[in-house]
Amino acid sequence: MDRKEEIRQRTKRFAVNIIHLYCALPKTHPAVQVVGKQMLRAGTAVAAIYREASRARSKADFVAKIELCTQEADETQLWLEVLHEGCSMNLPLQTELWQEANELIAIFVTMAKNTKGITTTSP
Repeated sequence: MDRKEEIRQRTKRFAVNIIHLYCALPKTHPAVQVVGKQMLRAGTAVAAIYREASRARSKADFVAKIELCTQEADETQLWLEVLHEGCSMNLPLQTELWQEANELIAIFVTMAKNTKGITTTSP
């Protein structure tokens, strides 16, 4: 499997797991549902926007979409944190999804930098 397909599958798996977490949230807590819907929207957007990026018409279009993926993954982390800290939700999948979002952010940032031709130097 090539790198593009690997990330495509990984972002889809991330979206599916976000859906599973959302479905596991209690339906009786309005605040949890509001935060959960925000997480659901941002988390599933990562996969959708990555698919758009994989069909970009130019390098600039690709970079713009990859940077959107980064933003949506970061927002997903925010909602996962709010579920934990603000809504006292502590489901096992939350930690895994937060870590996966973190890894996806690192991948997307690297992809954008590489496409822009920006080199990073180690301290």
